[in-house]
Amino acid sequence: MEGELSINPYYDKLLPILQTLPSTPGVYQYFDKNGTIIYIGKAKNLKNRVLSYFQNDLNHNSKTRLLVRKIYHIELVHVNTETEALLLECNLIQKNKPRYNILLKDDKSYPWVRITNEEFPKVFKTRNLIKDGSLYFGPYPNKKGINELMDIIRLMFRFRTCNLKLTQESIRLGKFKSCLNYQIKLCNAPCISNETKEDYNKTISTIKSMLRGDFSSLIKDLKYDMMLFAQELKFEQAQEIKQRINLLENYQAKSAIVSSRINNVEVFAYTSAENSIFFNMMKVVDGRVISSNSIEVVKKLEETDLEVFTSAIIQSRDRMQWTFNEIIVPEYLDLPNDYVVQTVPQMGEKKQLLDFSLHNAKFYKIEKSKKATLVDPERHSRRILEQMKKDLSMEELPIQIECFDNSNTQGTEPVAACVVFRNAKPSNREYKHYNIKTVVGPDDFASMQEVVYRRYSRLKAEGKPLPQLIVVDGGKGQLSSTVEVLTALEIIDKITVIGIAKRLEEIYFPNDSTPLYLDRRSETLKIIQQIRDEAHRFGITHHRNRRSKATIKTQLTDIPGIGETTSRNLLLKFVSVKRISQTSLEELTSCIGKSKAEIVYNYFHKDNL
Repeated sequence: MEGELSINPYYDKLLPILQTLPSTPGVYQYFDKNGTIIYIGKAKNLKNRVLSYFQNDLNHNSKTRLLVRKIYHIELVHVNTETEALLLECNLIQKNKPRYNILLKDDKSYPWVRITNEEFPKVFKTRNLIKDGSLYFGPYPNKKGINELMDIIRLMFRFRTCNLKLTQESIRLGKFKSCLNYQIKLCNAPCISNETKEDYNKTISTIKSMLRGDFSSLIKDLKYDMMLFAQELKFEQAQEIKQRINLLENYQAKSAIVSSRINNVEVFAYTSAENSIFFNMMKVVDGRVISSNSIEVVKKLEETDLEVFTSAIIQSRDRMQWTFNEIIVPEYLDLPNDYVVQTVPQMGEKKQLLDFSLHNAKFYKIEKSKKATLVDPERHSRRILEQMKKDLSMEELPIQIECFDNSNTQGTEPVAACVVFRNAKPSNREYKHYNIKTVVGPDDFASMQEVVYRRYSRLKAEGKPLPQLIVVDGGKGQLSSTVEVLTALEIIDKITVIGIAKRLEEIYFPNDSTPLYLDRRSETLKIIQQIRDEAHRFGITHHRNRRSKATIKTQLTDIPGIGETTSRNLLLKFVSVKRISQTSLEELTSCIGKSKAEIVYNYFHKDNL
């Protein structure tokens, strides 16, 4: 075999397996030397897929290379179809939870509604699934939702909650007595033959329809029964059914209505994060969203967002026991045709439903970030700083970051700004404005050198701590100018300096012509962009103030008898000198008084006098 990696110390032991791999669909399992499963995967072609791990592919990331180094043994499971491989892989991952496999982070046990397999079934909540023929509905990710549903079922229907082993024979023998639930009308007491098995199971059948989400048919049947009772003048029974209808309609009104035409479909959407995706799934029955859940799925190896999304769908459908034939997704996934029908809507109600699911995923991402910050803000900041240190190959955490920006108007009124971030957050009180003193004309490089020298020569002289990271707003030219100054100050080895170019948001390092391109979702890039934008905003604000003062000084204060205070009051009210020159004497008087108003008015209208 050509091109195999030598990084696996057990390659010779694995070679017989690798040389006899079949070109058929199946599941492969990687074991470490302790006999622990560390990875499980599926393949349309086992030979091609497994060998790809052992090819000399420099595109493998560090995690994948580490996985390959640990493979001590490989076991294969042959199946007939790709779908069988897909489902088997999902089951084995859920059972073994291998270290390098994608696992749903929200791996808790959800509650179900269980209807027991008995002659007189019971209905109750449970987290334990027992394979004894009982029916299970759910699971319900929202605890409040299942509690509300069970409360409505309890109010609408009379069924037993006791643990008696009811059979028609035991009831005939009179072994039981009615309990309090019969007295308070929560049960019709089939235990004492007060209700037949047929009538009791008719109630259970109605509950099953409700749990399946078939509210419309259920309400229709109840209205028909209510009409029959009313025609037979059985008004008490008709009123009882009306109350059930009201309960159902009120509960149904709380479900999100998406369409009267979309039925029995599952919807999946996701939004990306740096090392994970946030994923939402919704179940639609009879035009209503009856279940919605959002979770985070963390990447383990070098998976793409789409691969993580696909795996999350398979695991979620298996765990939630969703079996609808159609799923709505944002793009076509690598799934077998006989596993599920995929719909990728571009417009219409299904597209609106997909957008609704995406909105839920984005909202969950934002809320989770907010909670993490509120619960432990220091840990949140520390995580960001650790990621920045890793991405920028720094030796220490960038606790203090400083960024510079220049502003001028065709070389006039040149200013600069220095913005400071501490622990990845703005430290506003440490912001600095600089008026450029030594540079004539629009020379951004020289302006940058002046302000950097003034900033760090002072910090060095005063013995104050230097930042760990300096961000320069600009590309290689601005960066080189900064590095020259820091070298002259003999502090270049103590600080990491980078430049960020606006065109493609590429990051430049000193003496390296090849830029670094960070993922657009990277928190490191977001912090760098934030401090760059903040420096630009802060610099522009100072520059505008300088220009405003210059305008006051050169145009209004040239009028004999008019000072800066009067000029500022005029500009605040009339915005520009041009409008002041066109303003009537009466309006000027209302702003600055009669005597000064006459001076200003006469100055701008002296040609008409």
